Amino acid sequence: MSLTRVLEKPCFLVMLALLQLFFMVMMYRRGSSLSFRLFSGGAGGNWDYSKARDVYTNLSFFTPMEKEQQRLCPPKSPLLVGPVRVSFQRVPLLKGIAKKNPLVTWGGLYTPPHCEARYKTAIIIPHRNRETHLRHLLYHLHPFLQRQQLHYRIYVIHQAGDQIFNRAKLLNVGVREALRDEDWDCLFLHDVDLIPENDYNLYVCDDTYPKHFSSAINKFDYRLPYWSYFGGVSAMTPEQYMKINGFPNTYWGWGGEDDDIAYRVRYAGLKMVRVPLHIGRYKMVVHQQDKGNAENKKRFDMLVKSPKQWTEDGMNSLEYNLISRRLLHLYTNVTVDIGMGPSTSPEGNGTAS
Repeated sequence: MSLTRVLEKPCFLVMLALLQLFFMVMMYRRGSSLSFRLFSGGAGGNWDYSKARDVYTNLSFFTPMEKEQQRLCPPKSPLLVGPVRVSFQRVPLLKGIAKKNPLVTWGGLYTPPHCEARYKTAIIIPHRNRETHLRHLLYHLHPFLQRQQLHYRIYVIHQAGDQIFNRAKLLNVGVREALRDEDWDCLFLHDVDLIPENDYNLYVCDDTYPKHFSSAINKFDYRLPYWSYFGGVSAMTPEQYMKINGFPNTYWGWGGEDDDIAYRVRYAGLKMVRVPLHIGRYKMVVHQQDKGNAENKKRFDMLVKSPKQWTEDGMNSLEYNLISRRLLHLYTNVTVDIGMGPSTSPEGNGTAS
């Protein structure tokens, strides 16, 4: 039998299609396997995470100087140590965190005291009923950012009321509120339950493309859950954020908004870049499914409509009511009413009522 006849047989074609489908599923579910490791330069690198240092090591190494004596901070901070220790054994007190970070001023603002920072970064954290996670993050993140000699400020965007949680819209609110204060070089979109494990994971933006930072989370065995994953911790310049029209405002509940914004990056003619796996490591604070953050069962239907709606639903359609804006010792707390969520009926999930 000739090769041509074999190739034309229906059973062979079906088998070929199944093999292609299997390959696509494996690439989707195990995006950080061999192909991605080759792309990212290898997952191991030279870091020994068993010898992680305390994140507060040598933070007082430099003596503060007068403003007129300061020079531009070096391109590579001499405070970097690589892997830093992340522990959730004890929940830190806010008073204790403030004591360990004496140079952080009201509103969670920090400027290096010994040199002029090269980068200005705003950290935006959507939040509701996650006080324990927030304290863990503040304990680790403040010294982490100081090690990188950044000028930074932490914004916690708190959703008021008991409507279903809308992470995406809170991020849009955070961007707008942060840009009221300063012309930030970089906007970090940061989940409250993710703690970085390597201070070489520099919290600065890529000037050309949106960047994904949490490429290796312990929950996913330090691999990507799927190739296009853009959740957890990501960053954009203000120009990039506006070009993709920010996040959609209509994703109420858990899931979908990160995939939507990954699509928006492509729709806007950009592409996503990613921190290598051996540097972009994060530990997740273990928690149960949040009350008021039920799964968005309509997210897949909404993603199908994304190509037509991304230019209409986002920063250009954002509406909210600012309830309060308070400068606390470790962060700027922005409390907002973002409107009515979806109906409580199963049919209404994902659609504003």
